[in-house]
Amino acid sequence: MPMIETINLTKKYGELVALNNLNLSIEQGVCFGFIGPNGAGKTTTIKILATLLKPTWGEGRIDGKVIGYQNSQIRPIIGYVPDFMGAYEDMVVNEYLEFFAACYNIHGSQRLQVVRDVLDLTDLSYKVNAEVNGLSRGMKQRLSIARVLLHDPKVLLLDEPASGLDPRARIEIRELLKELRRMGKTILICSHILHELSELCDCIGIIEQGELIFSGTVDEIMSKASIGRVVHIRVDARTEEAAKLLAAVNGIMSADVTQDNGMPQIDVTIDPASGLSVSELPNRLIAQGFRLSSIYQEQVSLEKAFMKLTKGLVS
Repeated sequence: MPMIETINLTKKYGELVALNNLNLSIEQGVCFGFIGPNGAGKTTTIKILATLLKPTWGEGRIDGKVIGYQNSQIRPIIGYVPDFMGAYEDMVVNEYLEFFAACYNIHGSQRLQVVRDVLDLTDLSYKVNAEVNGLSRGMKQRLSIARVLLHDPKVLLLDEPASGLDPRARIEIRELLKELRRMGKTILICSHILHELSELCDCIGIIEQGELIFSGTVDEIMSKASIGRVVHIRVDARTEEAAKLLAAVNGIMSADVTQDNGMPQIDVTIDPASGLSVSELPNRLIAQGFRLSSIYQEQVSLEKAFMKLTKGLVS
């Protein structure tokens, strides 16, 4: 049974269709990246899953429990982190967490221990007496995550957790999310920082104009977008001949000779659906008497696939 599931989930605001028959299925322990243009329906989806909005029709389920009918059973097992957090004036970090722990009926010595644990996990222990409103944007985001971890939820719903953060804060949030993934949490994360999603997530869903246009692994997205893996190879001599040899290999889309800092290299594009291993390329060249100077694989670009699969449409 999927941990998160939507069945023909639809949300309308008058004549505006924010979500149109959305069907998602996310297994337990999976980190799922949800991407799309602004206004595509990502936040609407997360708010419905967080039991904050009612769908117009269709159904959403968390751990088999139906949103709108079993909200009292769903809320204890989810943690929702919005794009921006709010806090009462003059509240310090420790008070903020103890307040929410009390809301989850965590009391006494257990509450003190739980607050300490989430502060340690999010690396905020040294800010325990700092005013919440005086924290940096990155620390506020870590505190938001600490807040939703107090009751040890099975599911985390994160709406743009790295939005507006500086590079160091983004890295810290990413490492924290990796740790939560290792802990077995099921994570649904909306983000515009696509290269970080490709490192963090098991699966990616692309939504546009309220409709899910693709869902699958990063490799499956590359295949769908017909974006191959690119490998750059240099040989000591006979570069053109080596390029022709590689171009004839089944599974290679192209092998072009280019110049990099005045040095000739072969840019090889591998069809992601072919199953051809990058390690096959040097083996074939060496077998034909070529000597390799260097070989490296270009990082797969989720941004390129996103641009190819979407049109920038919003609801």
